[in-house]
Amino acid sequence: MKYIVIVPDGMADLPLEELSGKTPLEAAHTQNMDFLARNGNVGMVKTIPDGLKPGSEIGNLSLLGYDPKKVFSGRAPLEAANLGINLAEDEIAFRCNLVTALDKKMVDYSAGHIKDTEAALIINTLNEHLAAEGVRFYAGKSYRHIMVIKVRDIPEFLRIKCTPPHDIMGKDFDRYLPQGPGSKTLLKLMEKARIILADHPVNNVRVDLKENPANLIWLWGQGIKPDLPSFEEKYGVKGGIISAVDLVNGMGRLAGLDIIKVPGITGYYDTNYLGKAEYALNALKTKDFVYIHIEAPDEAGHNGDAKAKMECIEKIDREIIGTILTHFDAHADVRILVLPDHPTPVSLRTHTREPVGFVMYGKGIPLDPVETFNETTAKLKGLKYQGGEALMEFFMNKFL
Repeated sequence: MKYIVIVPDGMADLPLEELSGKTPLEAAHTQNMDFLARNGNVGMVKTIPDGLKPGSEIGNLSLLGYDPKKVFSGRAPLEAANLGINLAEDEIAFRCNLVTALDKKMVDYSAGHIKDTEAALIINTLNEHLAAEGVRFYAGKSYRHIMVIKVRDIPEFLRIKCTPPHDIMGKDFDRYLPQGPGSKTLLKLMEKARIILADHPVNNVRVDLKENPANLIWLWGQGIKPDLPSFEEKYGVKGGIISAVDLVNGMGRLAGLDIIKVPGITGYYDTNYLGKAEYALNALKTKDFVYIHIEAPDEAGHNGDAKAKMECIEKIDREIIGTILTHFDAHADVRILVLPDHPTPVSLRTHTREPVGFVMYGKGIPLDPVETFNETTAKLKGLKYQGGEALMEFFMNKFL
C-alpha cells in the first residue's frame, strides 16, 4: 500500500464578503479535491490540542501522527534539526525572523520575503558582530532563521513570553517584545542587531529598490532538543517528506523520514507545485509513504490576500493532486489524504485553532455521499477525530 498525505498549509478559512460569502477553498476551482470527496470520505479533525497555540509546528506534528502534548519542545528546535544543528543540553534555539519595522510598528513579518542570498549575507554579519554575546545565528530560507544561545537557566528562558511576528502585523510591536525573566538578554540582542542592520548594504539596496528592508530581528518559538520516536516504528513503513520550510523538514528528519529535495520549491506562491508531485511519485517507487507540505496558502492568509490564496489552492489541486491522481487507477493500492494543518483566515491574517476539514480517498476507505470538499461540507460531516494521531492511525491501516 502507498500512502500520500498532502498538506496545503493554512488552507482552511472563513467566509469573505469579497468572495460573496465563500471561503477561498469554496470559491476556488478544485475538481480533483471534489473527485476525492465523491469517491472517498470527508470530515473534521482537531489538529491543535487544547492548551497549545495554533501553528504549523503543532498542526504538522499532529498530522504526522504524533501527540504534540507529548513530544513538542518548541518550534525553533524542529527547524534547527533540518539545518543540522545539534543542540547541547545548555543551549536553546530561537526562531529568528528578519522583519521590517517602521515607527514601532510591525510592517512585514518576512522583510518582503527577502531572498535566501540576501538573508545569508545579513546572518553572516550578525555572526561577525554578535559572536561575543554567546550566540550563533544559522541561515535558513528567506526570512526564517535560527539563533542558538547558551544559557545557565534553561527553564527561565523557556518561560520567556515571545510572540510570533505574523500575529502582530500593523501593530505597535513594543507591546509584544519578549517578556519575563531572561528577556533582557533577548532585548539587548535585538537592539544591537537593529543598529547593525540599519545601514547594512543589503538593506540599502532593498530600500533603493523600494523593497522592505530587514531592519530588525524578531526572536520567538524557543525550545530545547526534541525527542521523536521514528515514523517507521509507529506505522511500520518507510517514507519521505517534501517541504520548502525547515520546520516541516526538521520534523521529518527527527522522525526518520527521508528529506526529498525538489528543485524550485520556495515556501511561497511561486513554488514548484508540479515538481512536488513528480518527485513524490518517483519516491513512491521505493517508499510506501510521502508527506507533501505546501506553505503557499498560509503565506497568502498572513498577507490577507484572498485572490492569491485561491490561486495557490487551484495550483495545488491541479498540479499536485491532479498529477498524482493520473498515476493511480481506481483499483490501485493507494490512499490519499488532503487537509490543512490549521486555518489561516485571510480576514485575521493569523492562525486559529478550529478543527479543519479533511478528505480521504483510496483502497479500503469507506465512502460517504459528499460531493465536494470545503469547510462547509466537512462541518456537515462533523468532528470525526479528536487529534491528528487518531486520524493518521486510521489512515495508515491500523484500524481497518
